[in-house]
Amino acid sequence: MSQAFSGPSAGHVPVLRLGQVLLVTLQGDLHDSTAQQLQQDLSETVVASGATGVVIDISGVEIVDSFLGRVLAEIAAQSSLLAARTVIVGMRPAVAITLVELGLTLPGLHTALSTEAAMELLDVPVPSARPGAPRPERP
Repeated sequence: MSQAFSGPSAGHVPVLRLGQVLLVTLQGDLHDSTAQQLQQDLSETVVASGATGVVIDISGVEIVDSFLGRVLAEIAAQSSLLAARTVIVGMRPAVAITLVELGLTLPGLHTALSTEAAMELLDVPVPSARPGAPRPERP
């Protein structure tokens, strides 16, 4: 069951809860005030929900600059201090190239190619695509 913690009002990025994981989808540019609000919302939601993971989908982001890279690194650092791991998904090749060219290492951030892969990385069971389908066994 998912639950929204913040609505899509101006200056807010919706934070959805999927079990023990918070899911954030970034679309377009992230302005200073929106970034600060997102950091605060995520920190408060991690504490209030007891979440152990944060997945940030950046597939809707065309350009990553040093500001966004710093924001993502700060979110990961804050989440880590609150006992939650952060995984970035949906990174476009051009975004990866830009991050490398900018010299941004993004400490504390893990990456995955999809939300499903991020959930597996966070060791969270991924619901099957069709009802009644058997779940894969974990070793």
